[in-house]
Amino acid sequence: MPDKLRAAKPTVPATFFGETVTHVHHWTEHLFSFRCTRDATFRFRAGEFTMIGLMVEGKPLVRAYSVVSAPWQEELEFLSIKVQNGPLTSRLQHIKPSDTVLIGRKPVGTLALDNLAPAENLYLIATGTGIAPFLSLIREPETYDRFQRVILCHTVRQVAELAYRDFITNELPADEQLGELIAGKLIYHPSVTREAFPTQARITTQIEAGTLGKALGLPPLDPARDRVMICGSEALNADMKALLEIRGFTEGANNRPASYVIEKAFVTK
Repeated sequence: MPDKLRAAKPTVPATFFGETVTHVHHWTEHLFSFRCTRDATFRFRAGEFTMIGLMVEGKPLVRAYSVVSAPWQEELEFLSIKVQNGPLTSRLQHIKPSDTVLIGRKPVGTLALDNLAPAENLYLIATGTGIAPFLSLIREPETYDRFQRVILCHTVRQVAELAYRDFITNELPADEQLGELIAGKLIYHPSVTREAFPTQARITTQIEAGTLGKALGLPPLDPARDRVMICGSEALNADMKALLEIRGFTEGANNRPASYVIEKAFVTK
């Protein structure tokens, strides 16, 4: 990154890095992503989140965001909704290259590989922007060392909201470093609820009806061989928790590996 892009940053609190926006992409009128520079001392595990935001009237205005980029990448990337009256996103959606964003210095989160016990398959269940941490995990080589298959299930309302669909299906398999690693291991299963699409059903409905396994060519979810990570709405979290626990899955956490984990940091009532 040219030094000039890192220049002229406003004063930020010591608990944050002030990083420079390098790229912004608007997926839909309600969804956008951006990349920014990354301080050399910022370290995170795939699947973790940190606080990001802007300085507003001399004070930090921040929210929790999962890191989209992989731990080995030079830049940081984030995916966000646009809420027109939202305190942060109403401002954040208008950022442009050379602007400064705040990046929290202490990433955390439950969607880490260490929080799951060893198994055969890893299911990544996401709705909307909940796909963000999983985009980091599917680019982490350790994910494929630990699991024979990685199944990414992303459910959205409209086809245009399937952010990173082309990247997952076309760019990632062609990647010089990751293409061979993920071949035959990464399975992408998108579904849409409000428009015509090959799979037009909520992920929870697919699990309950038994159609998920049929579509993937895999047996039903079983804690003996499967592990699950969940990131989405409060409703998804509650429904998936019930679906998994009735099948014998147990919830894991930091320092207590088990058969499934849920990221609750983004749920607001």
